[in-house]
Amino acid sequence: MKRLLPAGLLAAMLAVSACADLDPTTQRTMTGAAGGAAGGALIGAMAGNAGLGAAIGAGVGGAGGFAWDRHQQSRERSFQQGVAAGRASAPR
Repeated sequence: MKRLLPAGLLAAMLAVSACADLDPTTQRTMTGAAGGAAGGALIGAMAGNAGLGAAIGAGVGGAGGFAWDRHQQSRERSFQQGVAAGRASAPR
């Protein structure tokens, strides 16, 4: 077990570093899926099937990450529209 911990940490660091050049939608979706898989695996392990819990958690987390990304994009569009409207109506 003591040998697996450094190997697991190294694998996690490599996986996270591979996400550096992804667009925000993909990053948020993958982050949600990873978090959901971890939480699902924990709950599944308590219920007796960690693999099924991880699979369900990854699906739900990925969907949640995607929904969060759409919300963030909507907020950014609204902000940019407000800025453009403010600039258009500002006295010169």
